[in-house]
Amino acid sequence: MRWLFPLILLFLFDLYAFQAFQLLASDWSSFARNLLFAVYWSIPAIVVLIGLAFANSDVSQWRNLFNVLRAVLTIAYLAKLLLVGVLLIDDLRRLLFSAYDGLAGNVGIERSRSLFMAQFGVLLAGIPFVTLLYGMIRNRYRYRIFKERVTIPNLPTALEGLRIVQISDIHSGSFTEKMPIVRGIEMINAQQPDLVFFTGDLVNSVAAEMREYISIFKNIKARYGVFSITGNHDYGDYVQWPNQEAKRNNFVELIQTHKALGWDLLLNENRLLDIQGGKVAVIGVENFSAQARFSKYGDLAAAYDGVEGADLRLLLSHDPSHWEYQVVKDFKDIDITFSGHTHGMQFGIEIPGWIRWSPIKYVYKQWAGLYQKGRQYLYVNRGFGFLGYPGRVGILPEITVLELTGQSR
Repeated sequence: MRWLFPLILLFLFDLYAFQAFQLLASDWSSFARNLLFAVYWSIPAIVVLIGLAFANSDVSQWRNLFNVLRAVLTIAYLAKLLLVGVLLIDDLRRLLFSAYDGLAGNVGIERSRSLFMAQFGVLLAGIPFVTLLYGMIRNRYRYRIFKERVTIPNLPTALEGLRIVQISDIHSGSFTEKMPIVRGIEMINAQQPDLVFFTGDLVNSVAAEMREYISIFKNIKARYGVFSITGNHDYGDYVQWPNQEAKRNNFVELIQTHKALGWDLLLNENRLLDIQGGKVAVIGVENFSAQARFSKYGDLAAAYDGVEGADLRLLLSHDPSHWEYQVVKDFKDIDITFSGHTHGMQFGIEIPGWIRWSPIKYVYKQWAGLYQKGRQYLYVNRGFGFLGYPGRVGILPEITVLELTGQSR
């Protein structure tokens, strides 16, 4: 019964928006009109069916399908909201004209619903509906390789051309397919990386989400190793656990998952690598954000300890706000910081050499791509997976390839 009132409101909302389609299809053939009406009313029917399934049965086994359907329905109702806005403007026009007629007498002003406004409303609603639906169908696994050549002053000759591949924000709990991910791993290996960095958010909520994908991601290979860190989603902070022990066990499983993948998980620690005689420090911190709403598990001082003599210092830190907050102020000899977290909001516009924009830029100063302050660099990966909205519009999933060179060469 608690769903009855919301369903009635939803029906009235749909009924009001339906007026535009009735007017739009008024001169269509009977078949075309009935087909349009059937498609229109199938959306609220699906909402009701999903609501009943969610209320009366365990949908966990259908979680991925449920998430996709939920996203489609959300997009549909956001589009309808735009349509309803246009219809309300048209009704306000009709109301004002009726009032004017009442005061001035019948002056012959047209007061019926405007076909033009109905057409405009449907067109306006169709733009985000088609765009977001396309982003789900086409772009979820449309991996794009971003390449950058980074100049490091006084880079030893032994490290000239060092090739680093970065991925971030896998969010395995959002995946619904495996074969596209396999192709993504093949794209990574085709770059023949010397090092691979994963910069956090392996899962959405719980470590178990990654179990069925271990056999896929363990195929990532790098000449000198695959190194990883944790992101804000990896700690189980967004789950209501029955007790703290359950939460701790979840994190233990996450650590074991990194081991099963063959990745060297860095929890506020570092690794010193000898690469053809050049000393490379790979430093990894747990999640650390300058924003109050995200966790601060990271301890960069502890992670940095012992790397002073390295020729090249590379930091893995999930949240890019950490860079300006601490790295460039207190650790000026860290050459490159690798981050993720933002996903580029999975929505924006990117035309190389012309424009790079996303609403996330109003939240994060550094949100995608390469940034530099003095001799220090930050690279923010746009994410390998997706979260919330199961798609991408304009900001595609990323595989980063950074090649290092010395300033004098």
